[in-house]
Amino acid sequence: MAEVDFNAIKKDVGRRMDGAVEALSKEFGGLRSGRAAASLLEPISVAAYGSQMPINQVGTVGVPEPRMLTVQVWDKNLVKAVEKAIMESGLGLNPASDGQIVRVPIPPLTEERRVEITKVAGKYAEEARVAVRNVRRHAMDQLKRAEKDSEISEDEHHDYGREIQEMTDERIKRVDEMLSNKEKEIMQV
Repeated sequence: MAEVDFNAIKKDVGRRMDGAVEALSKEFGGLRSGRAAASLLEPISVAAYGSQMPINQVGTVGVPEPRMLTVQVWDKNLVKAVEKAIMESGLGLNPASDGQIVRVPIPPLTEERRVEITKVAGKYAEEARVAVRNVRRHAMDQLKRAEKDSEISEDEHHDYGREIQEMTDERIKRVDEMLSNKEKEIMQV
């Protein structure tokens, strides 16, 4: 009878659940609130040197004030390409260049847009919860199989299952807290 390494299963489950929470954190970083954040420009790619490059590889993104982002473009020949990439990003931003610096004012959000963004945040959070629950389901299936194959006892199955459920509850709680904080940030005028 092969011994089931529950610690390895638990470590894998924790890593995968944390991955779902981390992915949510990145998604939230790209969601616009009323304040400027360098992460807002992270998903933007710039046509440079014959290929698409992330904006942070052609310049330094800065936040000089709450409603302004700047991109210090390293190669002055790419200033227009950076401006164009920001304009075409779908974020509703209108950059203006000043030498090698591209200034990006962050317009205040309308109430309607805030509600829309809050709904998107809720959708992202639900996707993260589903991902965490899928990891739990997979782990529970592993335990069930191990018990069926007589690798663990019914009591061990019960104890391990409870631990995995606690891990799940902890991650779901973290997702809910992140969503609550993001909603407050978005609705803050």
